[in-house]
Amino acid sequence: MLKTQLHQSPLASPTLVPLSKPSGQANGGIAIFPAQSELALQKRTGSARVGLSSSTIDAVASPSTIEKSLSVKEVVKVKPSAGGFFSELGISGGLDTITDLMGKTLLLELVSAELDYKTGQEKETIKGYAYKKGQNEEEVTYECKFQVGEEFGEVGAIFVENEHHKEMYLKDIILDGFVGGPLNITCNSWVHSKYDNPQKRIFFTNKCYLPAETPSGLRRLREEELAILRGNGQGERKSYERIYDYDVYNDLGNPDSDMDKKRPVLGGKELPYPRRCRTGRRQSKTDPQSESRSGSIYVPRDEQFSTIKELTFSAKTVYSVVHALVPSLETAIVDSDLGFPYFTAIDELFNEGVNLPPLQKQGFLKDLFPRLVKTVTDASEDVLRFETPETMIRDRFFWFSDEEFARQTLAGINPYAIQLVTEWPLMSKLNPKIYGPPESAITTEIIEREIKGFMTLNEAIQQKKLFMLDYHDLFLPYVNKVRQLKGTTLYGSRTLFFLTPDETLKPLAIELTRPPTDDGKPQWKQVFIPSCHSTSMWLWRLAKAHVLAHDSGYHQLVSHWLRTHCATEPYIIATNRQLSEMHPIYKLLHPHFRYTIEINALARGYLINGNGIIETTFSPGKYSMELSAVAYDKQWQFDLQGLPNDLISRGLAVKDPTAPHGLKLAIEDYPFANDGLLLWDTIKEWVTNYVNHYYPDPSRIASDEELHSWWTEIRTIGHGDKKDSPGWPDLKTPSDLIHIVTTMVWVASGHHAAVNFGQYTYGGYFPNRPTIARTKMPVEDPTEGELKMFWDKPEVTLLTCFPSQIQATKVMAILDVLSNHSPDEEYLGQDPEPAWKEEPVINAAFERFHGRLKELEGIIDARNTDQRFKNRSGAGIVPYELLKPFSEPGVTGKGVPYSISI
Repeated sequence: MLKTQLHQSPLASPTLVPLSKPSGQANGGIAIFPAQSELALQKRTGSARVGLSSSTIDAVASPSTIEKSLSVKEVVKVKPSAGGFFSELGISGGLDTITDLMGKTLLLELVSAELDYKTGQEKETIKGYAYKKGQNEEEVTYECKFQVGEEFGEVGAIFVENEHHKEMYLKDIILDGFVGGPLNITCNSWVHSKYDNPQKRIFFTNKCYLPAETPSGLRRLREEELAILRGNGQGERKSYERIYDYDVYNDLGNPDSDMDKKRPVLGGKELPYPRRCRTGRRQSKTDPQSESRSGSIYVPRDEQFSTIKELTFSAKTVYSVVHALVPSLETAIVDSDLGFPYFTAIDELFNEGVNLPPLQKQGFLKDLFPRLVKTVTDASEDVLRFETPETMIRDRFFWFSDEEFARQTLAGINPYAIQLVTEWPLMSKLNPKIYGPPESAITTEIIEREIKGFMTLNEAIQQKKLFMLDYHDLFLPYVNKVRQLKGTTLYGSRTLFFLTPDETLKPLAIELTRPPTDDGKPQWKQVFIPSCHSTSMWLWRLAKAHVLAHDSGYHQLVSHWLRTHCATEPYIIATNRQLSEMHPIYKLLHPHFRYTIEINALARGYLINGNGIIETTFSPGKYSMELSAVAYDKQWQFDLQGLPNDLISRGLAVKDPTAPHGLKLAIEDYPFANDGLLLWDTIKEWVTNYVNHYYPDPSRIASDEELHSWWTEIRTIGHGDKKDSPGWPDLKTPSDLIHIVTTMVWVASGHHAAVNFGQYTYGGYFPNRPTIARTKMPVEDPTEGELKMFWDKPEVTLLTCFPSQIQATKVMAILDVLSNHSPDEEYLGQDPEPAWKEEPVINAAFERFHGRLKELEGIIDARNTDQRFKNRSGAGIVPYELLKPFSEPGVTGKGVPYSISI
């Protein structure tokens, strides 16, 4: 076990007082303040550097040798913010230009970690101005000098005041000259202009302190910084602020523009839901329960994407797809209901593409989306031409196969839905007076006919050979509501699979159910089975299309949005409100929370909002988010978000101390679970080493007030609608904390990667995963015309059921972007946080963590070439690589980033 090495010296590290953040969008100047200072006591020469980066500020100071005081020189280099394509989309703001910066200053103040031993009061800070000294085409240089007396003691923090009229991004400060080497202060933060907020920012050193062990000179500042981050819960937030607070999801609709765009509030007794970050925007004029959608969506400034990121950074590209590419598509495809007349017309999306209308700036879309938009050589117009997904490259008929349909429940992008059948007959738990008879139409006879020669139904259940996708009770209450909407339909569905001796799944039957209707029609349900006869074969294909639309909706709304993006946001808010930046658990979690609040805000603005991408392209339509709230109420528990407990809850594993990972899998060749458990164990080992270093015994947990406030706020406010539900672990021991943190890290990294980065691979050719089924089954209360069309041209019936051209191309463009890794993606375990590197024990543990992840890559590669594992290898099969930790840029179908940043 690692020994705790918390710094307990009363002279400990520096503290900062956070300023409200400056306004502006994601673009701006970045300052790398390598500011370096040293104690006079040490009688040696040192150097100090300050560095800004976004526009980068590198500061270097060269102190001279002095007896009782130290002269520190700082050089600050500032790069002006880049313009470019995003200014065309209204994404702008940031650091002043080089001309604007001339003559302006930064005020820096050193803060002592010690109280004055004579007075017991905080020591006076040491101030210095950094003035502009030079410039070239790429940067502006600032210099600063201090005199540090020996009585000052150890530097605990630095105050920064930005004298410019716009914000700047401060990367780090390095104080050089100490006997023990340079003192690094990692900032990575936007510093607002004093003209926006006169309050100075404060930055602490990288050392970690539990609350009770905070150096005496920093205790007040630690508490005050948290108070600033919490805010007072009043007023509309300004774009430069760093305030974290909670609110319900009352901003998805837009009733002020159209009452038909009013949406219910998610969060509260009626529709329980996690909380989001509060913006404080005014109430809607037409619906007091809704928040207006005027203006941009507030995101705490340090949660916004840094302009250090490449212009290809995915969230910017999502924004651009919505604002530039989708409108171009809607102009090019005038008829929103127009479907694809032939399957060859779908293939043309990858060959010929869609002609886009001319834009004001030639080549604008092409530069933003080089994968998607190509310029035709013999014309001036741009063409949206999709890259052929890897699945199609390997086997262009992959989507037609029942075996592939079943395999993707274990190795596709929604491996979280398959569950073991444990009871027979299958029964609905819904009210039969409203939804009709609860008994499933899938009978013992149907199943035994399909598994004839293997075993009986009872034997299959006893031997754990029967599995199911169950979208019956969750979807059935919404069937009649959805059918009132134009261009979509819905069923409740069950799909059964049999586990064959070679560990592959064989589809057995699909049941589709419609409840009694408002106009007096009784419940309708029918079972469809694979068949060689043409009629049954086409009905089976149509039933599969409906189930795949159900699975696509559940994947996007529950497995992806709810369980990763949405559930994580309260963890981020509570972490910033209750854990100081000096807290070791804050330092551990911080890389896993980067950029999630902003990508969620972008989703609320354009993807999951009323009449947004999800509502217009997925089967549940305007009820999509309401359905995700019902899933949260009925299915979500914190203790089931970790992979082992998730597998156990679905019947896919049982505890077995003699088995690898302590679990025996019901399906041994389950690629997601096989690789996921290796990754889970690797994450848990790293978290265990880290937590045990700072919390060697339960007494440290018991005395940590910040930690208990954090966990209480997550349970009672962030996820307060579920505070009385089962599944919340106690927080009394290091083991409890390890479980809690490992779960959060897994959700942000492994879980999200598994359901996100394969979306274009498996959904890019949309017949494999249609997001919507637009027409009902031709055998449900059929008209004469519907039956004739099905009999004469069953292929047309299937194509009519599939998404329309505009729905398909919008989704394909979004999935391409969502599946993309930016060139500067931050992968799990690739690079340590600065604070981890400075603590030798933690740095050594991280190096082991990195090494384990490299080993995992090799194990996954070996599994993908092992022909025994038929669910991840074979002719035409895409290898399962979604949980390989590292990746090159682009749409690769692998790579596990630290955080949910897309």
